[in-house]
Amino acid sequence: MTYDRIRQQPVDFSFLLCTTVLVSFGLAAIYSACNGVGIMTNFHKQLIWLGISLLAMIVVMFLPYRFFQDWAYTLYGLSLLALVAVLIVGRKVSGSLSWFQVAGASIQPSEFAKLTTIMALARYLSHRETNIRSLKGFVTAIGIVLLPVALILLQPDTGTALTYLTFIVPMIVLAGFEFYYVVILALPVAFALVGFIDLYILAFAAGLMFLVLLSIRQQLWLSFASLGAGITAGIMTNLYAAEVLKPHQLKRIQTFLDPMLDPQGAGYNALQAKVAIGSGGLFGKGFLQGTQTQLRFIPAQWTDFIFCVIGEEFGFVGCAVVLLTFFILIARFLALANSIKNKFTVLMLVGVASLFFGACYYQCRYDHRLNASHWYSASFSFLRRLITFCKLYRNRTCTQCLP
Repeated sequence: MTYDRIRQQPVDFSFLLCTTVLVSFGLAAIYSACNGVGIMTNFHKQLIWLGISLLAMIVVMFLPYRFFQDWAYTLYGLSLLALVAVLIVGRKVSGSLSWFQVAGASIQPSEFAKLTTIMALARYLSHRETNIRSLKGFVTAIGIVLLPVALILLQPDTGTALTYLTFIVPMIVLAGFEFYYVVILALPVAFALVGFIDLYILAFAAGLMFLVLLSIRQQLWLSFASLGAGITAGIMTNLYAAEVLKPHQLKRIQTFLDPMLDPQGAGYNALQAKVAIGSGGLFGKGFLQGTQTQLRFIPAQWTDFIFCVIGEEFGFVGCAVVLLTFFILIARFLALANSIKNKFTVLMLVGVASLFFGACYYQCRYDHRLNASHWYSASFSFLRRLITFCKLYRNRTCTQCLP
């Protein structure tokens, strides 16, 4: 590649600015969390990975999209082998065999597998002969995602496995699968989870869903069959979950839905996270001044609960900046996808945008004081994604004929 070609390579400054803001907040939060325990190893590792990421970004920037399309299945296969290998020779951390230890560095193959799975799914869905509306096409697409999910659940790492489900629905709907059938398939599962909470809430949800399905007027027999299966699943869950599941499994599900059911046990971490974010107020307590963070009331605050550090030390304003930056980044992904005609690239961009959205929501799910702003921000993002998604959906027939 010549110097002139490198110099003429366009740079998307909106992506660069958003990434710089998020990396800066992330480094500041990790430094504060590590400073609180007096161990800076995790922060130093983060700096090393930042350098590696910058080099990788430069390399990827000059690779043609054809490279990712041609090597999608190969990279996907290698990631599956890595997920199998980590079950055999991996290092156990917090009860999960999720990490390789290489030259003192910890590598989690499930994170790399997210991108390779998106690439493989985009490659399959963009193929001319793929018909996502057929049983074979649908099962194959679902299988591409569920295969790494199953291997990750064996580690076990349920949180990471759930993030894989954030991109499958937008990608298959964009490829031609009717969103109506996604709702029909998901309804029994959703109602089964509602059954863990309360039968009155289940009844309310069933009544609301009945009106929604009635207003859609699309294959009413299938809609009401799915609704009936969902109500049955919810009732069965409420009545017999205690007999089927072990006590600690049942408590974990219930406290995930409502942490106040066990504030001193399984719900302790979630409640402490709420206290940390709520105590930050409007502008926060200041960098390195968070009491919940520095006094270690929050476990693993440099990983799973990193958003709490931002909420406590930078307050509502800091949280709003981070969330807004994430949503700008996601919106930019979708706007870029809407301007591209190659189907593989469009599917991949939508998959990555959905993954970002799911990761952002997962990190903020314990937020209490920011519920209102979180709801409005998520609604804005959802509407923006929906508008762009509909445009992409309408243009699907035009992009299917492109390589």
